[in-house]
Amino acid sequence: VKIRMTRVGRIHSAFYRVVVADSRRARDGKFIEILGKYQPVMKDNQFEVDEERALYWLHNGAQPTDTVRSLLRSKGIMQKW
Repeated sequence: VKIRMTRVGRIHSAFYRVVVADSRRARDGKFIEILGKYQPVMKDNQFEVDEERALYWLHNGAQPTDTVRSLLRSKGIMQKW
């Protein structure tokens, strides 16, 4: 199980959902749960995440991808884990 991002939105204005998904599924395929969203196009790179559920999945063995790990680190969630 991985914590990763799926692409959503239009061309040139994409944003991403942070989801928990089976690592064997496609990037934009079926997922288990939505944890938050990330909008890199915005000036302040808006990143919202449900901290409680993210910690739950990390404690139960979900592996974040490198990008999600850096975003969680910027919110301080990786330090709490």
